[in-house]
Amino acid sequence: MSSLVLELKQGESMILNGAVIRFKTRTRLELNNHARFLFGKQIMYPEEATSPARQAYYALQEVYIGKEEVRAAALCAAQELIEGLGKSAAAEEKRGWSALLRLCTEETAFEALKLARQMIRLEEAASAAG
Repeated sequence: MSSLVLELKQGESMILNGAVIRFKTRTRLELNNHARFLFGKQIMYPEEATSPARQAYYALQEVYIGKEEVRAAALCAAQELIEGLGKSAAAEEKRGWSALLRLCTEETAFEALKLARQMIRLEEAASAAG
């Protein structure tokens, strides 16, 4: 397996397999095996989950990087939330929520997070426009 090299700035945070790591100095990190991680702007804190799309992202984040004992409950919560958002969404947003619901498993949680970030951008654009 090939390794993944990450360069992180001083003060930046990373969540690696459920552990929060804050870097005191600029760091070059090499991961040599599979790990669940997010860093920098990918990490959402509970107080930032202030809109429906952000709440979905946070729930999926818990599925992806949460502690092992909370992942199953987080997955159920994320699926329920996303399903509800899809039911109440406008037609063009329904496709995004449906796609996100299909990706909502522990195995595809990272891909779901990427799509959830797109849904946040769409939500913010709609909010700014109207």
